[in-house]
Amino acid sequence: MNIEHILESVSQYGIFAVYSVLFGIIFAESGLLIGFFLPGDSLLFTAGFLAQKGIFGLNIWVLIVGFFIAAVVGDSVGYSFGKRVGRRLFNKEDSVLFHKDNLLRAEAFYKKHGKKTIILARFVPIVRTFAPIVAGMGDMHYSTFLAYNVIGGTLWAIGLPLAGFFLGSLVPGSEKYLEIIIIGIVILSILPTFLHIYKDPHQRKEIHKFILGKFKIYK
Repeated sequence: MNIEHILESVSQYGIFAVYSVLFGIIFAESGLLIGFFLPGDSLLFTAGFLAQKGIFGLNIWVLIVGFFIAAVVGDSVGYSFGKRVGRRLFNKEDSVLFHKDNLLRAEAFYKKHGKKTIILARFVPIVRTFAPIVAGMGDMHYSTFLAYNVIGGTLWAIGLPLAGFFLGSLVPGSEKYLEIIIIGIVILSILPTFLHIYKDPHQRKEIHKFILGKFKIYK
């Protein structure tokens, strides 16, 4: 998803529309089951970067407050959904927008890291969407969940926009390399998930087969 082009297309409707899209994406990725494919990391970083450059009239303070609220409320919605729906999700058939493997991956992540998952998962694509749902399914009290949710939301939803903002101020002319910077952020954001998958022998074998198959095609 080309974030800059998306914002450019909605900017004709005013700054409120731009903020609504930004905060809506973060809320959806944090709290809605169908939001796992959304570009949270790169969007947060890019929004902060654009705010520093004064593009689209974005204000960094409005961004970090809005992103924080959207992330925390989104995770709370995910927790409530998991609490109500529970294990019935494991009986749900795979579809275009739901794959049981994503839920199982989040559950395995939760079993490994415990309550810290709510913080750590913020920085792991796909897992961050399903982690609050898994927490809701378990025995974590909401007050405990909310505490970890606030910490994770602060580090992710405030930290990344500020990182983008300060990078924009430190590197003169960095707007010329915005696409390269975004690609770098995307790679860094998916790297933990890739390494987690690569540790599994079966998944590693499938990855090798895929790479070799592509190599033969291009050869």
